[in-house]
Amino acid sequence: MDFSESSPQVLSIQSHVVAGYVGNKSAVFPLNVLGFEVHSINSVEFSNHTGYGKWKGHVLNAKELAELMSGLQINDLDNFSHLLTGYVGSASFLEQVYENVKQLKEKNPKLVYVCDPVMGDNGQMYVPKELLEIYRDKLIPLADIITPNQFEVELLTGKTITNEADAIECMEMLHQMGVKVVIISSSVLGPNGTLTAFGSTKGADSTEVWKLDIPRLPHLFTGTGDLFSALLLAWLHISGGNLSLAMANSLGSLQGVLHRTSAYAEEQVKQGKPYGPKLLELRLIQSKEDIEKPPQTFKAIRLS
Repeated sequence: MDFSESSPQVLSIQSHVVAGYVGNKSAVFPLNVLGFEVHSINSVEFSNHTGYGKWKGHVLNAKELAELMSGLQINDLDNFSHLLTGYVGSASFLEQVYENVKQLKEKNPKLVYVCDPVMGDNGQMYVPKELLEIYRDKLIPLADIITPNQFEVELLTGKTITNEADAIECMEMLHQMGVKVVIISSSVLGPNGTLTAFGSTKGADSTEVWKLDIPRLPHLFTGTGDLFSALLLAWLHISGGNLSLAMANSLGSLQGVLHRTSAYAEEQVKQGKPYGPKLLELRLIQSKEDIEKPPQTFKAIRLS
């Protein structure tokens, strides 16, 4: 199959749930809405996300991933414009992802690799610690765009972020590893009641750094990082690499989804439904218009 004359082609390797929205369930729909063909490999296949406390399903292993990629390769179906990777739960699987990234970049040197190095948040790792070394030493140097949160940036760089200068220094350290665009998807550096996202893009002669404050909503959502990475991939492509516009559009759409989800959950609670993860599943389909036409809620501020 020749993908070159068709829509952008994304290979997305992430988790998947039957019910709800995390991983590929969060990423595929918005990418489709924005005109991208998405080819999915599910690193896990669960009934629902683990925040429910109980779930059933299975985990794809490294051998199975290699078999799927081999099948694509022998049929010339591995011509992708973009690669997106998210949650991976084992070191062996992540090592296989690394091998696949190398193969795909060898076939298409223009492939744009978006890596969300999902390892943890709020000071706690929720993947095996061995994954940190694989991300830092192997995958990050191959990535074109990365979307870690503050905690993940601190893990990757070994530096604690306490202010904007620290954030900028950490992004520069990640640029030095080979990444062109670094996004800190969320940090606690903003004013009370907000999170702050930072973005840095490195050109041949200069580096642009941006920040954007985001209102913090009083709920614990799942799948937001997966949605943000997909939106960012899309808007960086659509905008021709305009980082400030891509950040503003991505976060505008994300906030639209979260506000709609919050309103739905709060209304259901008023009607007597129990508050919990089921009510807080992202109202993604209902937010199609916010994905197609991002609310112009935010404007990025240039730092350098």
